[in-house]
Amino acid sequence: MANIAEVIKYEGDNSTFIWKHPAEDFNSLTQLIVHESQEAIFFLNGEALDLFGPGRHTLETQNIPKIGKLLNRVTGDETPFHAEVYFINKTEQMAIKWGTDSKVQYIEPTYGFPISIGACGEMSLRAEDSRKLLLKLVGTEEFLTQQRLAGFFRAFLMTRVKTYVAQVMKANAINIFEIDENLTLFSESIKKLLVADFSDYGISLESFFVTGVLKPDGERQYEQFKELHFRQYADIAEAKLRQQTDLIYAQTEAQKLIIDSQAQAQKRAQEGYTYAQERGFDVAEKVAQNEAVGEFTNLGVGFGTMAGVGGAVGGMVGGMMNDAVTNVKETQNKPDDMEAFKVKIEKLTMMKDANLITEEEFNSMKKGLLSSIL
Repeated sequence: MANIAEVIKYEGDNSTFIWKHPAEDFNSLTQLIVHESQEAIFFLNGEALDLFGPGRHTLETQNIPKIGKLLNRVTGDETPFHAEVYFINKTEQMAIKWGTDSKVQYIEPTYGFPISIGACGEMSLRAEDSRKLLLKLVGTEEFLTQQRLAGFFRAFLMTRVKTYVAQVMKANAINIFEIDENLTLFSESIKKLLVADFSDYGISLESFFVTGVLKPDGERQYEQFKELHFRQYADIAEAKLRQQTDLIYAQTEAQKLIIDSQAQAQKRAQEGYTYAQERGFDVAEKVAQNEAVGEFTNLGVGFGTMAGVGGAVGGMVGGMMNDAVTNVKETQNKPDDMEAFKVKIEKLTMMKDANLITEEEFNSMKKGLLSSIL
């Protein structure tokens, strides 16, 4: 006995965009079950009539049991009321791979040399306009899978993506050696250009990713510019590092000098004298230790000059000057010569430079030395 009513529901998988139910020419009052994230299109006599959303629906097919059998005899046991149902999967289909079948030729924007590159990645699609997708791509086919859809769009993608890759790189001046760090910008820009192309077929381009760019590694010209690009940044980085190292070294030496100076200043403060006094002491000590020191007593230099150095150091300098005068007295009867005169002049000059004697005293002493050898 023929079924008065049938139940029609989706029996495909999640990787299918469109699936045609195998039951045809079903009776009127047949129940259509449509799940969430699905739509169903009912065809009667070759015409797409109704689009059904999620829920249970009753189909009116004009096929009535018993009466239908009588009508079928006239047409050779085929019903004159042909009925079909297509299910459209509205879920987002992800991880659909794409790739260029050949490399794109374009002029690299930074260095201006011609280059060939390829690209590959993944995309996710969703059936947006069920009627448009079914009528423009499926027709009378029984199903449309991810793989079949990718096959339909392969030539279309190759043409569009190649053109868009070159356009995006030129518009954004993307350096071939820096393209990997711009893959997000690259992907988003190409997706915007492709959205309208997919929409014409009732497909929504949910996401589009460029996951890899195939560079012409091994080509002589490309390798030369890659080396040039590397050296450009390597030399700058090396120069900056050297500059920082030199600066750290200079700062270290300056800090060492400051610490040493502070230590010496603390030592002088503890011993009760200043830097100027220390310098005067050094000069006086050198003068006193040299033989045949200048004729200070004869030249009229008072010990007040040395004592003026101040404090304990002044006393030490004064004592040294007494020794020097005594030494002069012991050696004043010795014959003098030009070499001894030069030594005395140098000593006087040292005392003047150390501010131990004035310019007038220096001239007076020098005059006395000149008169002693004439």
